[in-house]
Amino acid sequence: MAAVLETVADVRQSQTAIIHGPRRRSWRELDEHAARLAGYLAGTGTGAGARIGVALHNSIEYIESVLAAFKLGAVPVNVNYRYRRAELEHVLTDAGVQALIYDAGLETQIAAAAPAVPSLRSLVRVGETGEPALSAASYPAAVGGPPLPRTHRGDGHWLMYTGGTTGTPKGVLTRHSWLYQVVSANGFGLLGQPVPAGTAALRSALQRVAAGPPAMICLPAAPLMHATGMYTCLGALVAGGQVVFLPSRSYDPDELAATIGEHRVDSLSIVGDVFARPLADALDRAAAVGRPWDVSSLRRITSVGVTWSAEVKLRLLAHADVLCRDVIAASEGGPFAICETRRGDGAVTSRFVLAPGARVIDEQGNDVRPGSAEVGMLAAPADAEIGYAGDAAATARTFRVIGGRRWTVPGDLASVEADGTVVFAGRGSRVINTGGEKVFAEEVETVVLTHPAVRDALVVGVPDQRWGTRIAVVVALRPGASLDLAALRAHVGRELADYKRPKDLIVVPELRRTPAGKADLRWAQQVAAAGHAARP
Repeated sequence: MAAVLETVADVRQSQTAIIHGPRRRSWRELDEHAARLAGYLAGTGTGAGARIGVALHNSIEYIESVLAAFKLGAVPVNVNYRYRRAELEHVLTDAGVQALIYDAGLETQIAAAAPAVPSLRSLVRVGETGEPALSAASYPAAVGGPPLPRTHRGDGHWLMYTGGTTGTPKGVLTRHSWLYQVVSANGFGLLGQPVPAGTAALRSALQRVAAGPPAMICLPAAPLMHATGMYTCLGALVAGGQVVFLPSRSYDPDELAATIGEHRVDSLSIVGDVFARPLADALDRAAAVGRPWDVSSLRRITSVGVTWSAEVKLRLLAHADVLCRDVIAASEGGPFAICETRRGDGAVTSRFVLAPGARVIDEQGNDVRPGSAEVGMLAAPADAEIGYAGDAAATARTFRVIGGRRWTVPGDLASVEADGTVVFAGRGSRVINTGGEKVFAEEVETVVLTHPAVRDALVVGVPDQRWGTRIAVVVALRPGASLDLAALRAHVGRELADYKRPKDLIVVPELRRTPAGKADLRWAQQVAAAGHAARP
């Protein structure tokens, strides 16, 4: 991937690669900054094969950090900036992170977690903090030294941490050759062009538009710390496109609409209704008062990771003549299925067409018969390299050999209609996908059960118009105890990331469990869906 992005930089040179608010980086500057950061990290003993954590918000520095890791032959590790101490300790230790590039706003959390990570020996801080709690190099200093010379690196490793289906975050480990094909589908593929096979073919493809405008102008609204944002971003860059980041760190749909118009964005990446519904609201509001946002440059909106409802697609299509691409995919592979909607089409929710090579299979690995109403598991071809880093058991469960071929089966459920279309049913494990964030129910339960008022608890996901699914907690309290949602959210928030805090609390006299203690999740979901929960 270093060779790929260096090739793009050599061709595009003075053309703008990234825009973030008032800041811009040309391709030449992007490549030089990454090379200087790589030189600094090499001087700290961070070299080929090392794991480099990136705990940053969407920014120019995020991309420079990833490219610097590529240049070193090291492995970038996405670190969720919402994590608290225990979560950071797990990911940094599990990945064996040696160097960490982090946002200054995370100083307290990083300082608390760092002593428990024996591999960590080099820190780079992006931004300013009042009273530094860590001995870290400033980012300007790290990119102020000599650049690391270019060298041949071969097919390196790529590691993407995901909530997955196994509880704690797992690192999906694969090769750059796999990553190149995946991201190129988000670049050359969306442009209707073949994926160049090798850097010579890539250079030839880029030279045809070397002095012209970017091939695409992409705005990844989703965080780069998740595969959706990162793969969209890399796809645009590999194709010689331009990436635009939202100026603010918190999602503001009016700012998104304004940024689209200002920079003539043609490709937008979102995560279902959690992004799309507020954007539709903003566009409706502006149109209603006679000051509509200019989103006429948009050509495509791609959503991955959570339900994107038909109603919201139609509302967006009223403002822009775009292709709405709703994709079922996972960090473990895919795509599994795609739904494309244009103006005039009859939009539907959770109805897809299988991606080339993908299947819906039963537990025995047989194809689910169309029209049978049987719910099976989505499966897509997987190469021999991909798997969970350091977890052979989880790898065997998700990456299965069926009929002599390897498949990725992460647990997404679907049925096949008589006409061959696929109806998506969700994730079969206890992973709750809320706004594109994966939350393991048992992790939240563990924290809820430490509250002194709670005797027993079950965490479930219930349908939500904006978030796709919201986290609900059904609890039985200790005799004489009381508990409200605000107190429970504060309790959970002290241990876990904000997106893992429950949005609903339902108190019941007793939870239904089997004599062996197994939870009756169907009952809990029914109670949560029907309950009149206090809302934050």
